[in-house]
Amino acid sequence: MGDLALSQNARVCLEATSGQEWHLWSGLDAEGVTTRKLPPAQIKAFAASRGTRAKTDRIDAELIAQFMDFRPDARRNLPHAKIRLLRALLSKRGQLVETRKRLLAQIKEHGKLGLADMFEAMDAKLKDLLDYQIAELEARIEHIIATNESLATTAGIPRSVPGIRPVACTMPIIEMPELGQITGEQAAALAVLEPIAHDSGPMRGRRTIGGGRRLLRHVMFQAALVASHHNPVLKTVANRLCVAGKPHKVIITAVARKLVTAANALCKTRQKWTPQPA
Repeated sequence: MGDLALSQNARVCLEATSGQEWHLWSGLDAEGVTTRKLPPAQIKAFAASRGTRAKTDRIDAELIAQFMDFRPDARRNLPHAKIRLLRALLSKRGQLVETRKRLLAQIKEHGKLGLADMFEAMDAKLKDLLDYQIAELEARIEHIIATNESLATTAGIPRSVPGIRPVACTMPIIEMPELGQITGEQAAALAVLEPIAHDSGPMRGRRTIGGGRRLLRHVMFQAALVASHHNPVLKTVANRLCVAGKPHKVIITAVARKLVTAANALCKTRQKWTPQPA
């Protein structure tokens, strides 16, 4: 990177490439080159709006450059090194949790097929290994946060909300660095928790959620499941929606949206959770 010669006004734009972009991104940033990561889904929609169907490296590069000029606000800045490390640890934890989930499903199936005795010892060892590795990753995540004053302070705010566990409170820090600097509606939209209207004339279509940062939404759904039972304020919200006959997914989405907007408001004021009427 030492012999890199670019205009001071140059900008480098790139798409996500399964994590491979981080190396290039951090190298360019170290050289003082303005670099932005753009959302692939929006670039794809931009290409469709222009009628571009062909796909080559050159066409992709031109589309990325044109999209950046068209939507200069649709980009993400390079996260801090510790945030990138936390992202990697959380990603690996997510992989192991998913592997453990599949293993538990297989163990249940073995029992139905009468094969439990054949695989019991093997499955038990594998589950113990996964449990150990997940716990080790969670301990490393906790250590990184605890040993950084800024991260510890920021993480302590959403963690004060009943129902948001350590992993769930780490995810907004990583996936939503804008937390506390945007409106509640914007925070809900970034977390894919803001219902999207589908209306036309007198027709009122069914509201759905989609787009945004799916990994964050997944974690917030898990937090909402806990909060709907153990957070006094949000439990009241969930019960009220249940009595109104709302589907389970609608209830959990509403609770998750309240969790995100509450965390955003608390981060904005730098205050911890205090129970308020629902």
